[in-house]
Amino acid sequence: MEDSMILEMFFRRQETAIAETRRKYGKRLFRTSMNILHSNEDAEECVNDTLFKAWEAIPPSRPTMFGAYLVKIARNLSINKWEIRSAAKRGGGEVNLLLSELEECLPSAGGPEQEHEAALVTGAINTFLDNIDKTARVAFVLRYFHGESIRAISDRFQMSESKIKSILFRARKKLRTHLEKEGVVI
Repeated sequence: MEDSMILEMFFRRQETAIAETRRKYGKRLFRTSMNILHSNEDAEECVNDTLFKAWEAIPPSRPTMFGAYLVKIARNLSINKWEIRSAAKRGGGEVNLLLSELEECLPSAGGPEQEHEAALVTGAINTFLDNIDKTARVAFVLRYFHGESIRAISDRFQMSESKIKSILFRARKKLRTHLEKEGVVI
């Protein structure tokens, strides 16, 4: 079913919109959450919460890229759940690794007064991603947005893990340079 049809179902408040969304995007949402949480139960809970949040937000919101909209919700919910879960044990993990890899090329988080700057950073990152080669862009998004492991990305591209690490390292370095040129304080 087309996204526009699913969105119309949301706007008409038809509960079948949730079932259609789960059918079309459920596996992708689960995989995104699973990459962060490494727990079937927690990932499934995040998928359910994502569908609920979409139900609450649509209408009035009408996302232009429905799949990306849902993945962003699932990713944020998963990171929040991971932070809550890890607050008690403070162990290492994949999310710590992902965030530490990006730490040196992104500005630190701030309060609500920096919301405008966050929008500018998002725009600058999108511009950066539009201007790098497809392999680097897909690897970057898989790693830092979907939380895929280096091994999974290397399997997908049929490249060595060291090659993927090198591609990601160069992409992060270029991102930092791009953001500095855009006036983003890192």
